[in-house]
Amino acid sequence: MREALEEHGIEGELLLIADGDHAIRYIQSLQTQPVDCPDLVIIDLNLPKRTGHEVLQSMRQDPKCRHAPAVILSSSDASEDRAESMRLGATQYICKPLRLKEFLSLGAIFKEILEAAA
Repeated sequence: MREALEEHGIEGELLLIADGDHAIRYIQSLQTQPVDCPDLVIIDLNLPKRTGHEVLQSMRQDPKCRHAPAVILSSSDASEDRAESMRLGATQYICKPLRLKEFLSLGAIFKEILEAAA
């Protein structure tokens, strides 16, 4: 992920959270801190402990993160997963590419989303 962002000139802090439970607790902790929601949130649909859908739902219920761009990145191409992600407020749903070159090209998509949100 870091390489994909760097390849497209996206600078900033990259925060990696290992599971859905920690992600939801991080979102909730923003309410008591003088910081904003991240500029872009990339959520794996199949997280341990809590699903990416649960994390996205938590984001959309949080006043600070309600409008932050959120991309679901998943190995699933199931129409149900895509539809549920969009219903919950995902900015975009992307199937994980299998090849490194294609994965690195995701940086261009993330850059477009960040520029549109600015």
